[in-house]
Amino acid sequence: MDQIISALIFPCLLVILFARITYNRYVALVLMVVLIAASAKLGYTSSFWLITIDAFSMTIGFVVATYMLRRLKKSGSDF
Repeated sequence: MDQIISALIFPCLLVILFARITYNRYVALVLMVVLIAASAKLGYTSSFWLITIDAFSMTIGFVVATYMLRRLKKSGSDF
């Protein structure tokens, strides 16, 4: 149960965090795909459903990061 909750929350938050650090949502998404692939290869992600939930969460994070970066551009922040 804790793996499912973690799969719903952490990929989304990490995509948003990486997008904020790199100012590029595509780089953030690629970093998360690499992290998920490494965890699957090492055996930490044990089922297809966890990988699917991770992908769903990364998609939500990507959408949120897109809106966040648009808002930052519009506000004239040091981009």
